[in-house]
Amino acid sequence: MKKTFFLTLTIAITCIKVNAQYVSLSNNEFTKLKSLINSDSTAKAIFEQFKSVANTALTELPNPIEKITSEGKLAGDPDKIKTTKSLEDARKIYALALVYKINDNKACLNKASAYLLAWAKVNKSSGDPIDETRLDDFITAYDIIRNDVTPEVKKAVDDWLQAIADGELNSKYMAPGRGTAINNWNSHRIKIITMIAYTLHNDKYGNIIQQELIKQIAINLYADGSGYDFKERDALHYHIYTLEPLITAATIIYRATGNDYFNYESETGSSIKKSVDFLVPFVTGEKTHGEFLNSHVPFDMKRAKNNEKDYQPGAKFNPLTGIHVLEQAAYFNNKYLVAIRQATPQNSHHNNDWELILNKVRKPSGLN
Repeated sequence: MKKTFFLTLTIAITCIKVNAQYVSLSNNEFTKLKSLINSDSTAKAIFEQFKSVANTALTELPNPIEKITSEGKLAGDPDKIKTTKSLEDARKIYALALVYKINDNKACLNKASAYLLAWAKVNKSSGDPIDETRLDDFITAYDIIRNDVTPEVKKAVDDWLQAIADGELNSKYMAPGRGTAINNWNSHRIKIITMIAYTLHNDKYGNIIQQELIKQIAINLYADGSGYDFKERDALHYHIYTLEPLITAATIIYRATGNDYFNYESETGSSIKKSVDFLVPFVTGEKTHGEFLNSHVPFDMKRAKNNEKDYQPGAKFNPLTGIHVLEQAAYFNNKYLVAIRQATPQNSHHNNDWELILNKVRKPSGLN
């Protein structure tokens, strides 16, 4: 699956179907999810957690922030703390949208709409993908309810997300020659634009997204499965941080167009699949890695001096932090479920089980 094949296929499939849902779930997939929640104990238990979050959110007010401020800030920074508190709205909005869709709870629809409208009126685009990547639950939640919100909410939220996507498309951080144009920043930029494009059904981004993804796979990932971020930071933490958004984008594009960028191999011999496979032995415990020992990024040393334990040079990689990538990858190939089981403590559940639940209802029969 080389580049020429995908460029041809991209030209042939550029139209984004109006009202189709690729970022969240289709109506048919939600029907399957509802059935699974009723029959599967894990799905039911996780959904009950979302219900609890939604019920609490019904009694609270939105807490939007004009500028998300997290990138480049140390733990304990007042602006980062304020942002973290404000972004608690993300889980609330997603839970409200989900409970509305599963239980037809109109109160949850109205409250999710109110949260999104508040954010649309206050939050401004910064063009910083590391900050704005944290809007992913907002976007997914909106994809769930967009067909059901009022015209006022739809226009306001559409305009807000359009501004975010345009800000990322024209971001100063993506200027040629900047490291942020090829490292994990660009992976997150591609994810944000992809999510928004397919939520808003905006055709203007179609070819741009796929061409950008092709370039990023070629330059950010390496043929041996490692990648630019791993070499630059000497940390699997950042290998994961660039893979997560790339897999999100690849999943949405596959659902919308059938183009498989997970297995696609670039002209340099790199692929998302190879880079996930590179991670697997570190997640299963076959290999270990001392993180950040040879990082070339000064900010990593600043975090170490700030006593942030996960960034201490030589800190042993925690295999559990890699499970989410494998769960994402399991959408494309069930072989990753074996590694997930190896890495997960017996009789325990982790925060990302929901990804596997979603895979059960959205994964097409054509994938392994």
